[in-house]
Amino acid sequence: MALSKRKRATYFRYAQYGLLVLIALVVAFTANWSEITHTFFDVKTATAMFPELITVALKNTVLYTVFGFALALVLGLLLALMKLSSVAPYRWIATVYIEFFRGVPALLVFLAFTVAVPLAFQVKFDILSTVMMALGLVGAAYIAETTRAGIQAVPKGQIEAARSLGMSRGRAMITIVIPQAFRIILPPLTNELILLTKDSSLVYIIGLARDEYELLKFGREFLSRSPTLTPILVIGLTYLIITLPLGYLSRYLERRTGGKKVAVV
Repeated sequence: MALSKRKRATYFRYAQYGLLVLIALVVAFTANWSEITHTFFDVKTATAMFPELITVALKNTVLYTVFGFALALVLGLLLALMKLSSVAPYRWIATVYIEFFRGVPALLVFLAFTVAVPLAFQVKFDILSTVMMALGLVGAAYIAETTRAGIQAVPKGQIEAARSLGMSRGRAMITIVIPQAFRIILPPLTNELILLTKDSSLVYIIGLARDEYELLKFGREFLSRSPTLTPILVIGLTYLIITLPLGYLSRYLERRTGGKKVAVV
């Protein structure tokens, strides 16, 4: 007797549940839990990481991310407006910038501001400025495309209505279009903030004083003199403390904005 589509779907779903239970049982009975506990859940090692983990590493990670995101947001908005400009050279400059910084690894940008730029221009940046510019320049390329898509998603009738009230095009853009565009792009901007938080770990390639360590550098340093791998777990959980709330915030904002998507090319 042939099964209906609904029955087949039900049995297939039960089979998937059974497979997951089987995998869980295999892992539970074959893993060396005593060794795992000693290696990753050593309370003494984890305790020794505090309070420096919070007062130095976490604080610096947040600072690097916030300053980098602030620069990326301002520069990204400027690039988006340049790409939408009727002046062709502005569009060309914005396009070249966006394609370049979206195409090169962020690690290369960090190296450039650590070695190449100071050598070429005979300037020396402090750590905060280096991280801010590296993260900001890379993040701006992505935020520019997101912002451009958000501006184009605002109905053209909004500009026409503002112009009919006597507003100039520039004033209509600043007071009418951009606020609505930012409401649309808040979820992807939050995702970009998450990415910048993780990219801030690239600062490890720079020679840092101990009070300049961010989470990954602090974890690597602690791991080098730790008898267990517990620092890896602690650092991972600390990153999650930052990124998980941001992820929930992104989904909340998406629901508040009606789940409207913007197309980024």
